[in-house]
Amino acid sequence: VQELVADLTKEELIWLNGYLTGIVSADRPALPAPEKASVGKITITYGTESGNSKKLAATLAAKAKKKGIQTKLVSLDQYKLNDLPREEWFFTIISTQGEGEPPATALKFYRHIHENPLSLSGLKYGVLALGDTSYPLFCKAGEDVDLQFQKLGASRVVPLQKLDTDYEAEANQWFDSLLASLDQKATVAVAATPPVARSGKQKYKGTIIANIDLNGRGSKKSTHHIEIAASDVNYQAGDAIGIVPKNDTLTVARILKTAGVSGNEQVMYKEEAFQLIDLLTEKLSIYHLSERVVRRYAELAGQSIPETRIDLLDLLRIYPLQDPAQFTQVAGMLETITPRLYSIASSPAAHEGEVHLTVGKHNFHIDGFTRNGLCSAWLSGLSVDSEIEFYIHKNHLFKLPDENKDVIMIGPGTGIAPFRSFVAERDATGASGRNWLFFGDQHFTSDFLYQTEWQNWLQTGVLTRISLAFSRDSKEKVYVQHKLWQQAAAVMEWLEGGAYLYICGTKDPMSRDVEHTLQQIIEQEKGFSSEEAASYLEGLKESGRLVKDVY
Repeated sequence: VQELVADLTKEELIWLNGYLTGIVSADRPALPAPEKASVGKITITYGTESGNSKKLAATLAAKAKKKGIQTKLVSLDQYKLNDLPREEWFFTIISTQGEGEPPATALKFYRHIHENPLSLSGLKYGVLALGDTSYPLFCKAGEDVDLQFQKLGASRVVPLQKLDTDYEAEANQWFDSLLASLDQKATVAVAATPPVARSGKQKYKGTIIANIDLNGRGSKKSTHHIEIAASDVNYQAGDAIGIVPKNDTLTVARILKTAGVSGNEQVMYKEEAFQLIDLLTEKLSIYHLSERVVRRYAELAGQSIPETRIDLLDLLRIYPLQDPAQFTQVAGMLETITPRLYSIASSPAAHEGEVHLTVGKHNFHIDGFTRNGLCSAWLSGLSVDSEIEFYIHKNHLFKLPDENKDVIMIGPGTGIAPFRSFVAERDATGASGRNWLFFGDQHFTSDFLYQTEWQNWLQTGVLTRISLAFSRDSKEKVYVQHKLWQQAAAVMEWLEGGAYLYICGTKDPMSRDVEHTLQQIIEQEKGFSSEEAASYLEGLKESGRLVKDVY
């Protein structure tokens, strides 16, 4: 009410006073009393990596509170584990990471329920699982939690719901079902329903129209700008592209030769017949096999193999099969190639009918040999006119704010990709908000990615400020967090003015160092204690004004 009347003129206040007096004086029927909640208190928890589970948990909590239900909302890493046996109504929203694992924030909780002899006979629960159907262990962490709760005696009051990346409609249906079960005071277990038949992600076919190494002569890096022409592709700035790479044909040929098979054998895969050579090239993971696959191989081969991760070629060479015919069984054990996600570097408004990527060719060393990342090496080697299949991975959190809001973008290395998308989008749509970019890499002359474009945007005023950190161009290594600290007063001024801050790039150490520096800036510029600064930073995250896309 105070906010309402604060901006009213005297005449408007007089009118409002008369209007309200008329309402009070009218002979109006009494409004029905709000419906009393059918349950006393529920606990909603979440385990998240990217923030989607947290966002959904907050939405569910808001819906429950509107129904008059006392609601406790807490992250699983902050949840008091000893409270679990005393809970009556417990709902958790949890994502799946890596090879079917829970996110780091849920790991302690996950281990607690699996490693302790708990009795949860008084607990009524529901699990909402987030995942990506492109990965073989879709929603595995959520499935594990649901199954373990059953084993510990808890009663499921709403079916386990597994959600793909486009989850909003199904999530709201699950929320409605959950709240309806609370209205009915459900106290008995509900049988799990079979998963909803899915049409799958929309796949797009595109053509490579440009593949350019952005790094200059003398650089130790190889970063490719790749442009894909694709009709009717639907994405927003901040989204990512999902690509399933193909295995190296020479390596596949060596595998077939070592196994003693031709590759022409017909093998069934997901109810479809493939030639073995095509299956190994396009569908199955042959590198860095999981310990699960190695254990199954050891049983089939009748050999004792240490628990380790190993390439299929080395496995066959060191621990050969007794009979080449067994190799078709080995193919059945292999897991699907997992898609790789790359932040989109183009704008749908500025680059209609195209999707651009910024791909850093990844190199690493194992046993004295240099190896390349599967997808980055494959993408970097694609020639113009090559065809490629992909899907759009929606990022519901990493989005531009209203056009009049200021944004601070921190993206060293290939973390620059979504910010090229952001600024191109703001340029094309005429957004009025200010834009400040922090970028860093090794050398100015060879590693300033998209240098000409940034300079043009700076000259035209689309880019308000740019702060650069090239770590190998001076005696002391300078990174983006150092540039942040040098601009502490201005950064704080932008944040206090309502700016949104985005971080993209490596989680460790870059993202952690940037957040630590931001907290120091808040302490210094606001005169806060460490705890107060941490709370301020958390407030930015809670309000969606500090968003990360890190890996």
